[in-house]
Amino acid sequence: MRFLKDNLARWAVAVGGLGVIAAITLIFFYLLYEVAPLFKGAAVTPQSTWTQGVDQDNPSLYMSMEEQGEIALSINRSGVLDFRSTRTGDNNSQFFLPLPAGTEVTTLTSDPANSSLMVAGLSNGQAVVFKVVYKTSWPDDQRVITPVVEYPYGKKLLTLSDTRLSEITLADNDRQLFIAAISSGRLVATAFSKEENFLTEEVTLEQQTVTLPAIPGTPEQLKIDPDQRWLFVRMAGDEMAIINVANLDQLFLHSVTDLTVGDANITDIEFLLGGVSLLAGDSSGLISQWFMVRDDQNQWSLQRVRDFKLMDSPITIIKPEHRRKGFIAADKEGNVGVFYTAAGRALIREKLSAGGINQMAISPRSNYLLVDGQEGVEFFRVENEHPEVSFSALWQKVWYEGYEEPEYIWQSSASNNDFEPKLSLTPLSFGTLKAAFYAMLLATPLAIAGAIYTAYFMAPGMRRKVKPMIELMEALPTVILGFLAGLWLAPLIENNLPGIFALLLFVPVGILLFAFLWDSLPGKIRHAIPEGWQAALLIPVVLFSGAVAFSMNGVLEATFFAGDMRTWLTSELGIPYDQRNALVVGLAMGFAVIPSIFSIAEDAIFSVPKHLSYGSLALGATPWQTLIRVVLLTASPGIFSAVMIGMGRAVGETMIVLMATGNTPIMDANIFEGMRTLAANIAVEMPESEVGSSHYRILFLAALVLFLFTFVVNTAAEVVRHRLRKKYSSL
Repeated sequence: MRFLKDNLARWAVAVGGLGVIAAITLIFFYLLYEVAPLFKGAAVTPQSTWTQGVDQDNPSLYMSMEEQGEIALSINRSGVLDFRSTRTGDNNSQFFLPLPAGTEVTTLTSDPANSSLMVAGLSNGQAVVFKVVYKTSWPDDQRVITPVVEYPYGKKLLTLSDTRLSEITLADNDRQLFIAAISSGRLVATAFSKEENFLTEEVTLEQQTVTLPAIPGTPEQLKIDPDQRWLFVRMAGDEMAIINVANLDQLFLHSVTDLTVGDANITDIEFLLGGVSLLAGDSSGLISQWFMVRDDQNQWSLQRVRDFKLMDSPITIIKPEHRRKGFIAADKEGNVGVFYTAAGRALIREKLSAGGINQMAISPRSNYLLVDGQEGVEFFRVENEHPEVSFSALWQKVWYEGYEEPEYIWQSSASNNDFEPKLSLTPLSFGTLKAAFYAMLLATPLAIAGAIYTAYFMAPGMRRKVKPMIELMEALPTVILGFLAGLWLAPLIENNLPGIFALLLFVPVGILLFAFLWDSLPGKIRHAIPEGWQAALLIPVVLFSGAVAFSMNGVLEATFFAGDMRTWLTSELGIPYDQRNALVVGLAMGFAVIPSIFSIAEDAIFSVPKHLSYGSLALGATPWQTLIRVVLLTASPGIFSAVMIGMGRAVGETMIVLMATGNTPIMDANIFEGMRTLAANIAVEMPESEVGSSHYRILFLAALVLFLFTFVVNTAAEVVRHRLRKKYSSL
């Protein structure tokens, strides 16, 4: 029967161990399964080609697609808005812009903040503002998309000049409509202030002629940002003139910037989504990203942020994506590239046309591409689900729009539609290590020192009471500890900061002073306390020393810190203070980690064979020498394992750091600043992430990073433990 029980136990343990390994392996592969699509390459697949309605003598000035990528819009010089099926090229509908007789459309562009609002410049110097809207209906449960052309400011033409308009741009907001153009080699601009009728809600425009300052070159292309602050004018060659148009009564030339390197010339400029970044393509096939940045003197300047290379032919077309900070570009030879700015990489480079490309369009969902080339209109499917992800975007500094320099930033969402996701895992990894470091800084010495005393010096009767009490601490829910840390401990530390630091001095001094006084007492008194029970006398000493430290808080703050230590730290040392910071996390999480380290380390020390310590004592060694040179060396594998398990617990802790850190993803080793850890970030953002999105999969990547980190640490700990066991087994 005993043999049967032994075999059953052996198999049960083996199956359980294999089950744990299998479960961990499955977790790893599931995380890998969710993360793998992030690194899948982009691809372009041909879907259809059509030539119906393509007029080579009257090519398109503009092309676009609606949300579903089912209807293509092309606008030609005759002012015809031609809507066709992207799959077959069949005509859907046509609309005609209200052009005067004998005129044609010479230039056309859309608002960088609202791609559905467009302006067409005419050969007589006038312009018309219109809007393309797609209405969806469901007759007989079949989706029908109906394009409609609207004129938000009426069909009346707006006069900008008395000669042909070769380039035009507009920006529209609640206050003003601003239109600028190039006419016969000179800049013209008009602003229309808006007035809304209180009863009918009809918007009327009041025109104000704008006189733009002279620029040192011939204008060829221009763009105005959505805030109507900067007018960017590309001049012949390689220079960009920047005009400040924020105040229409005080327009001035802000600066002139060289946009190219070497002998290359600028061939096309276009805004990225949101109108903050400007993309400039040149004759060498290079596309550079620029945006306005404030310097140390609070002056604005146009800064070159990053470059993208298509091929070696001149860039002819740049088109931004509608909902992401990506863009497509084409060159003179028919090569097309798909790029993403923050990731800093080219996702696709392919030759999609045998010759030059007249126009291109990408669907609002960025999943379809339309190319009008020499062979007709070609329709492509684009597979590019996660362009935001690259090694540099995840782990290196990235220069984001609106920032003065490259930084590590995690900001996965915002309220505006043109938001640039910032998905750096570096600040989260740093916050994880920071929280674990301060927790281990508190927990490790206290837990190991407590384990040593409990296992080696404490009386057995007292040990039987103390050890279960400390191990019972591990049963406390971490959400309760986090709640107490955030709502009670953090304000307590903030209001008694000098007293907290005084504890580090008063408590050790109090213990040493008590020890000196105890040693000076007559032996009769000292021996009245049973051996191994002396530690109980330190409880009132520690409490009294702590009370004295806290009572000195006001005196210390008034004497050394001008009455407010937090303000003194900020003003004198430049150290900001956040109420929920690493000190709070270190105390709360250290309290949670102590039982794990203590229990394993105490068992390891207590399990050292007694004959080793007895032999050492018999040979004349003191108890302290026996502890240092025999017991701790023999127990070192177990102590090391205890520390590593505590480290794993600290790294993976969620609720305490979630409730006590402020959850700010910053990289600052300051003990008075907060942080955000990988585990807390997953807990906060996973419920709000869209399943299958880049954000969703990057959160799984964060979980995989956390998993791999703990796996590597535990593996290294196991290797070290085996070496220590082998080294000291001869004792």
